[in-house]
Amino acid sequence: MIRVHVICEGQTEEMFVNELLQPVFIPKGIFLLPALVGKPGHKGGNFKFERLYADVEKRLLGDTTSFCTTFFDYYGLPQSFPGKSADDSHTDIASKADAIQHAMTLELSKKLGDDAMRRFIPFVQMYEFEALLFSDPVAFAKGIDKSELEIQLAKIAEQFETPEHINNSPDTAPSKRIEALIPGYEKPILGSLAALEVGLQAIRSSCPLFNSWLEKLEAL
Repeated sequence: MIRVHVICEGQTEEMFVNELLQPVFIPKGIFLLPALVGKPGHKGGNFKFERLYADVEKRLLGDTTSFCTTFFDYYGLPQSFPGKSADDSHTDIASKADAIQHAMTLELSKKLGDDAMRRFIPFVQMYEFEALLFSDPVAFAKGIDKSELEIQLAKIAEQFETPEHINNSPDTAPSKRIEALIPGYEKPILGSLAALEVGLQAIRSSCPLFNSWLEKLEAL
């Protein structure tokens, strides 16, 4: 059984790995080991490079027969994070993701060495985990028991080429659009319920960058 440590930004991503990805990967001989970035008890967010480095070092050097990957949002990363440009508003999402993933891998390689980094598979979610939920607005609304929001959620999704294109800003990021419709939106609870209802197949079909990440893991 191939082991892959998945360093997650928060509890919702951790749940997503356990509930949606694990059942697909175990039959392929791949066991995913999700864990929140940072110290035990950390609830997610604040994805600073220093915290990531400590976790990657622990996984790659402490478990030399395993692989390691990441699952965190582009939105909210500090400008000091490797590859995060101060002005990238005119850059396509694939290029933004590639820049972050390449720069992150390069900085980690300087500290951990190329041999260890051959077992590292970087991934950054564009622009947020919540974007995945827009893969099926009807299922999204059903999952959070808000069927009356089907039309509003669908209208948001229809504005963009893919859910992963939904903007990166304090006003228009996926979570901000959801919060505007659902005051008090709680990501760990509602996000998890929605993801289970939307389902992995719909997400993979609608989100090519996310799907590409899973294909790399499956190729192991």
